[in-house]
Amino acid sequence: MPKVVESKIRVRYQETDQMGVVYHANYLVWFEIGRTDWIREIGLSYSQLEQMGVLLPVLDVQCKYKQAAKYDDQVIIQTSLAEMKGVRITFQYEVKRQADGQLLAEGLSQHVFASPELRPLNLKTKMPELHQLLLENME
Repeated sequence: MPKVVESKIRVRYQETDQMGVVYHANYLVWFEIGRTDWIREIGLSYSQLEQMGVLLPVLDVQCKYKQAAKYDDQVIIQTSLAEMKGVRITFQYEVKRQADGQLLAEGLSQHVFASPELRPLNLKTKMPELHQLLLENME
């Protein structure tokens, strides 16, 4: 069964424009909230990954906007691990309004496993336990 982690937030005034609509770049911040919560849910944290010598720089990010989130909406960010291929890992996200379940945005972010020197890191050979843990929690 896929591992989907839900993160709940309330839209803050600072995240909106003059019309009370969430500024589009904030969805990328929400994706990061979802991703860090997903990693935490499987028993790790970003800081633990970094201590292990694993960084996750972003290669690509995509977001499709469906409906506007507005000031004071409660939203749910659903995050899952969509793919691991070579040194790349891809997370996918759905942002929904809690009150009615309306899909507000969906997207993905692709990252590379990298060493502290920002060199690609083959997790399967360098850290097989971590690789297996991620695979067990992939959608």
